[in-house]
Order: sequence, then structure tokens, then C-alpha cells
Amino acid sequence: MTTGLRERKKAATRQSLHDAAVRLAAEHGVESLTVEAIADAATVSRRTFSNYFASKEQALLHHDRARTVRLVELIRARPARESLMAAVIGAAERHATQFADDPEQEERYRTLRLHPALLPELVATYAAAERDLAVAVEERLPAGPDTPLRAQVLAATLLAAFRVVGQTALERREHDVVDLLRQALAITHEGFR
Repeated sequence: MTTGLRERKKAATRQSLHDAAVRLAAEHGVESLTVEAIADAATVSRRTFSNYFASKEQALLHHDRARTVRLVELIRARPARESLMAAVIGAAERHATQFADDPEQEERYRTLRLHPALLPELVATYAAAERDLAVAVEERLPAGPDTPLRAQVLAATLLAAFRVVGQTALERREHDVVDLLRQALAITHEGFR
């Protein structure tokens, strides 16, 4: 996607705030983290922080939200003639190449995101992602009276598969998440027979 200078600057500021939040939380703990400390570490004002995030929890979990938003965008961008599963796999392949993470940063983030204080924000992040994904899935399904329900169920199933695959890849330190996703989707498909 081509973005303008203003959008790139905003994305860089958002990423800088996220990186500062993760670094500070890793050094001092999630409980000790403050919005002011994050803003200072990112060399922006408290007001600038508030333009990007509503809370320190949102700043810490920005990575999850950014990844799910991008995945939905990639699914929507796939050719309309593709089946839902082909679109999901194609989007996942592209997604995997776009999010090449720093292993040290990823390890810190993996540990932090499991902190109990972040659970409500993590649930909210994935609930929003599920709603967005359901809309993208519904666009690929034939119209019918049960299409909205089917889309919601499929979106929830896909998002669960993505979460499990992501966590498994982190725990195993695997880099081929697309192969893991194929396995997870095959298991899901078999489980519903």
C-alpha cells in the first residue's frame, strides 16, 4: 500500500509509542508503567500520546491490533474469485512476510502480552478484530438468510486458529507460520466433519 508522508509519520509515532511501552514495561513491569513515561521515552507530549492511544494498555497491545487490521485488509484485497480458504492462506502468506519481527522484541512482547492486567484490552482487541474479519468473510460468502451468522462463526474460528498458530509459533520459535496455519485450518475442517 502506498501511503503519504503524513500517514507514514503517524505510523512511525504510533510504533515509537508502542516500542517505548514494551521496553519500559519489560524493564519496570506493567504495573509501574505510566502514560507519561511512555510519552517521555518516545519524546512526545502526553497530548500526542492521547491522539494515538486511549491507555497504556492500548499502547502495549498495538502490535496485536496492527497485525489483525492488516490481515483483514489483505483478505479483502485477495481476488474475489478465490475461495475463502484460498484468500485466507494467500493473505497469511503475504502477512508473514510483512511482519518480520526483531526476535528480542518479540520475546519481550510475548511475555508482556500475557500479563493479567492486559487481559481486558487483549479481549477488546480480538473482539474488534473478529467483527472486522466477519465483515470481510461475509463479503466472500454467497448471500443467504444464514450468511451473517456463518460469517461470524467462520471469523471466530479463523481468529482462534490465528491466535493458536501465533502462540505456537512463538513458543516453538517457528518462522513458517503459514505452514502451521494450513495445519490448523485442516484440523478445524476435519473437526467439523
